[in-house]
Amino acid sequence: MDIEIRRLTPDLAQDYVNFFDATPHDDNKDEHKCYCVCWCSDDSEGKDFSSREKRRACAMAYVRDGSIQGYLAFCDGRIVGWCNANTKSKCLKCVSWRRQMGPVEKITSDPGAKVKSIFCFVIAPEMKRKGIATQLLERVCRDAAAEGFDYVEAYANKKHMAHDFRGPMAMYEKCGFSKYAKVKRLLVMRKALK
Repeated sequence: MDIEIRRLTPDLAQDYVNFFDATPHDDNKDEHKCYCVCWCSDDSEGKDFSSREKRRACAMAYVRDGSIQGYLAFCDGRIVGWCNANTKSKCLKCVSWRRQMGPVEKITSDPGAKVKSIFCFVIAPEMKRKGIATQLLERVCRDAAAEGFDYVEAYANKKHMAHDFRGPMAMYEKCGFSKYAKVKRLLVMRKALK
């Protein structure tokens, strides 16, 4: 099975939303599809994400303007996986950061560092447990190093969850991440790139 990892670009906006349309994730309820709009570089204060249709339309705009960033995994020309990876400093006002992470000062001992943040993974059900999330993670780390980032961070749940869109702690540890900080119910996992 050959997996091709591609950076999300504006020309892939339609493919991106189609993947979310067709791929069950989290609780498998169609009306709860997130399209990853709450983890982006837009200040989402006051945005209306109240319906699947509104989130989908917002996702199209966010992909086209670069607010949502990350990588898509393709197999046989079809998207089978997604990893949201954006510059941390650009995402501190996003709705999910404020709700789940709180003030950045609590977890930043080196505020001048350039950090790439990994917020979530979505893998097509029939492709789970095939190493696709690990391949996405490895690509994020390679590109972040080449782009001059100091660290890659991820935010893993302290306890295993059945629908863990954040990715398992074991995957991060396998890829060279270590525990950096605790915030609310999450562990900040960090990998130094320099």
